[in-house]
Amino acid sequence: MNRISHWLKSLSLTAVLLVAGSPIHSKAGATVENPAVLVQSNAVDIYVPPPEQRNNGICPDVLEPVINNIIDSPSFAGGRWGVLVESLDSSNVLYSRNSNQLLIPASNVKLLTTAAALQTFDPQNLNDSASMREIIRVTNLNSDNGYADNLLQRLGGPQMVRNLLTPLGVDPSGYRQVDGSGLSRSNVASPATFVAILRAMESADGGNFFYSSLPTGGVSGTLRNRFRNTSAQGRVHAKTGTLNGVRALSGYLDNPQYGEIVFSILANQPNVSGDTMLQAIDQVVLQLSRLTPCE
Repeated sequence: MNRISHWLKSLSLTAVLLVAGSPIHSKAGATVENPAVLVQSNAVDIYVPPPEQRNNGICPDVLEPVINNIIDSPSFAGGRWGVLVESLDSSNVLYSRNSNQLLIPASNVKLLTTAAALQTFDPQNLNDSASMREIIRVTNLNSDNGYADNLLQRLGGPQMVRNLLTPLGVDPSGYRQVDGSGLSRSNVASPATFVAILRAMESADGGNFFYSSLPTGGVSGTLRNRFRNTSAQGRVHAKTGTLNGVRALSGYLDNPQYGEIVFSILANQPNVSGDTMLQAIDQVVLQLSRLTPCE
């Protein structure tokens, strides 16, 4: 396995075309299909996997080169990418790259705003509860900037967000928030910050409302047109982020073979089209959906 991992990592992505369908052997004799193929997309080379074969999975020890093949494409040279993927149940880090780097997160800032807001509402007050649920739902599901900025104002500003999130284990040095929506490029945050929020909201106040407010891949909100007819459809629950030169996706993935996965992918790439960044981000998530235990 060490020989194979070394071989995968040493491939020159600018010169080698991986052939779809050739097997890669991993632990315990498991076999997975080759992770990526070099294709042309809008005159830009990106690495995408071959058509999904649902009977084949990816072992955890092959995941790193699989993801690297995607985001190390020559198309993304000079960009700033941060990725963190963890098992929600075991807290094992499945993949990490620049996970503590501060990047522009676009609308992923709404995760900060809504998670903090949910620490303040009274579920026993039915009127307050119903109002808060609707505000949170519209803010995250539809990525409504007005709702998000008004919500931050109601909270009392970014310092109150810090006061509310720090007790949940969210490191205040991992982000700088200036608005509730993420429209400002002065917002910065790390993938580790969003993973910490997502983890905390599994058990924090309002966790169920928070989870249900997230767009679902191929089904609802800002993800309704993504992940359709793939193994990730209906299983990805995540917040999108979009600015010129910025794409982000942070959330949960229900993997029936491996269990619940939490992830954050932030891409700051002003010289590449947004569609190309989205393709790469979605391909990373699709590979996570194929993850399977191999021991």
